[in-house]
Amino acid sequence: MIISELTAEEVWPFLNDTSKWSIYYTNVKPEVYFYNGSGSNLFSEARFKFTTFEFLVEAEVTEYEPPKDEKPGRIAWHGWVEGDTDSRLDVHHAWLIENLSGGRVRILTQETQIGKPAKDMAVTKPNPMLNAHQEWIEGLANIALENR
Repeated sequence: MIISELTAEEVWPFLNDTSKWSIYYTNVKPEVYFYNGSGSNLFSEARFKFTTFEFLVEAEVTEYEPPKDEKPGRIAWHGWVEGDTDSRLDVHHAWLIENLSGGRVRILTQETQIGKPAKDMAVTKPNPMLNAHQEWIEGLANIALENR
């Protein structure tokens, strides 16, 4: 998604602060628990858990680079849901927030998933994963615009 009149630096705090996620994204519960830090902000190698798609996801930040000096902001985490063959999930979720020319920002997210629940969602119409991630991107952009 490309948005005018917004910068990566204005968007970043709303993705980085997990306490804000449930304000603009309906597919996540407000309780995010950190194992190795205090507060609600992501950081390099943060270990946390959160609930999305009704799954309690354990996660670890694998890439963390706030936007700075025209370099894009990047956050990625590996997430997993323990369980048997029918319920186990393994995911990698990545975000890129970059300034573009003309006072615009690009917000991208991509996720890869392994596991039966992911396979089931992939064939569901409409696709709940694609729709939810689009909602997350749009909500992130909107909350950043509202708080300029």
